[in-house]
Amino acid sequence: MLRKGIFWIHLICGVIAGLVILMMSVTGVLLTYERQILAWSDGSSYNWQPADGQQRLPLDELITAASGGGDFRPDSATMFADTDAPVLLREGRAQSRYINPYTAEVYEPGGEQLHDFFDAVVHWHRWFNAGDENRGIARAITGACNLAFLFLILSGLYLWLPAIYRWSTFRIRLWFHPNAKSGKARDFNWHHVFGFWAALPLVVIVASATVFNYSWANGLVYKLAGEEPPQRRGGRPPERHESNPVAYSGLPLEQLLRNAAAESDGWQSLTVRLPQGDAKAIEISVDRGNGGQPQKRGSLTLDASSGEIIQRKTFADESTGRQWRSWIRFLHTGEALGILGQTIAGLASLAGVLMVWTGLALSLRRFRNFLARSRKARAQRQAAADPA
Repeated sequence: MLRKGIFWIHLICGVIAGLVILMMSVTGVLLTYERQILAWSDGSSYNWQPADGQQRLPLDELITAASGGGDFRPDSATMFADTDAPVLLREGRAQSRYINPYTAEVYEPGGEQLHDFFDAVVHWHRWFNAGDENRGIARAITGACNLAFLFLILSGLYLWLPAIYRWSTFRIRLWFHPNAKSGKARDFNWHHVFGFWAALPLVVIVASATVFNYSWANGLVYKLAGEEPPQRRGGRPPERHESNPVAYSGLPLEQLLRNAAAESDGWQSLTVRLPQGDAKAIEISVDRGNGGQPQKRGSLTLDASSGEIIQRKTFADESTGRQWRSWIRFLHTGEALGILGQTIAGLASLAGVLMVWTGLALSLRRFRNFLARSRKARAQRQAAADPA
């Protein structure tokens, strides 16, 4: 009785949320190697090497050149270990510009259409690419369907177990069966095979998405770590006030970046928040990974006037709750485990596509059979009611 009840709840949730889960799974597959594809595409625009003895320009000049007297006002700068790579200037999360550190030339991304494509895929993945006015509703739908997907995976593991525990019954659910040639038999076999092998990575991917979608899930991560969840900042960040500005009077930022590079073995990128006012200390983020590996991130705090290291902070120095939250962020995409993790996440998303497809096909066949039985029973009743 319990198994039958779970089966029907599993089926109903799959039918209701199936198309949304299919959309999230398809877009998840498309986003598998987004970071690498964009880096390869943009790299074609930066195919340039400095002349012998050519020196990097001061960061202030690069910022001025990137602004160009327009509305772009960067608040952070990132320098990469590759000497051929440009400097990345960002204003918030939405705007960024790449600039040649030797000539101050502003680069256009090599694959602007590719950037637009991935942006659209991300927006579809999160909220159906809805506009600002409908984004809240769209996120509520994708969040609820994501929760349904988590239930489908967990309940599917229970339903995967055969009624009779024999190797022969397990074997046909562990791998593709050569005798599953009809559409129904093939879909049943594939649904169980992909569901079993993709269950663990899908649980990680879907459960981590729940943390992004719901504040209670985000808070639960910190509470399980024995910490109070941090308060989320509401509204927009405060605007800069240009009246009577206090000029930064410390060492040049490029000097501080060089000091941080000398103290950071194996660094891949250094990011500094551009100081506002008379800053006494400058914090520089150090990334020794691919940009998606939180365990390889840290920071250095330098004295703005002397350039000496005031504080070193590694990932291990973060609180347990923050470490867990950082892992969750990048386990969702697999990036925390490098290219292998991304590949596993992409294959799991592909398995999700096939599971939804086969599950909906099995449900449609069940519904058609139900209609056929209903018509047959109605015809039999009518025949019995008619006089001989």
